[in-house]
Amino acid sequence: MKKRENIQSLGDALNLLMQSLGIEKQVEQYKIFDIWNEVVGQQVAKVAQPERLQNGVLIVTVNNAPWRAELTFRKKEILEKIHEKTNSQSIVDIKFR
Repeated sequence: MKKRENIQSLGDALNLLMQSLGIEKQVEQYKIFDIWNEVVGQQVAKVAQPERLQNGVLIVTVNNAPWRAELTFRKKEILEKIHEKTNSQSIVDIKFR
């Protein structure tokens, strides 16, 4: 049996596919939906959940005005944690509504 020299891992193949389709940035951004609770903690996650991404802006739904004010105050800190956890700067802002 002849050994194939150009075999690549599934992960590498998927990365190449995403690059060729030009969607790696979008896939990277959507990681936030999986790690949101870890980024903000369970207490905040009970009242605020990411709703969607729009041109690099994360739209987060917040249950009440006091929490919305608190999260707006902490936006820079949350954004830094997102960048740290995702190893990416692709999310450029957060809007709490």
